[in-house]
Amino acid sequence: MNVNELIILNFEEIRRRSIMVWKSIPEKSIDWKPDENALTCAEIIRHVLEGEYLYHQILLGKGSDALSDISNPFETKKFISVDDEIEFSKQYREEFINYIKNLNTDDLENVEIDRSDVGYVRTLGDMLMRIAYHESVHTGQLLDYMRTMNIERPNIWD
Repeated sequence: MNVNELIILNFEEIRRRSIMVWKSIPEKSIDWKPDENALTCAEIIRHVLEGEYLYHQILLGKGSDALSDISNPFETKKFISVDDEIEFSKQYREEFINYIKNLNTDDLENVEIDRSDVGYVRTLGDMLMRIAYHESVHTGQLLDYMRTMNIERPNIWD
């Protein structure tokens, strides 16, 4: 397995487990949040999917400035259901995975992504790991929400 395949495997495993969690949230609980300042379950799912799209744009443009020139397809889309969100984001996910497939080791180690607007500049490889971590954190957040709501949680540790 090469480095690209390992990175993709990591992203695919994280998404597989996220989807297990997302689909386990009852429809009646999708708008639940622990307090008025928190995101709802639906908002977290949207945040993860939209975030991956936006991160991909940042990587393509080698920095946060790339976001000023894009049209965000998630901005006007209403959350309908988990399945609808997954289906809507599928095209963008495929584009992101294809992007990773075409990277080389030199890119991962030497291309810098400028996010100085939020306090850092990192290599492309580092950014890919941060993107994966972002989704993982929110999956854990939703598991905590489910525990708080006393909803059965899926066993994602297969």
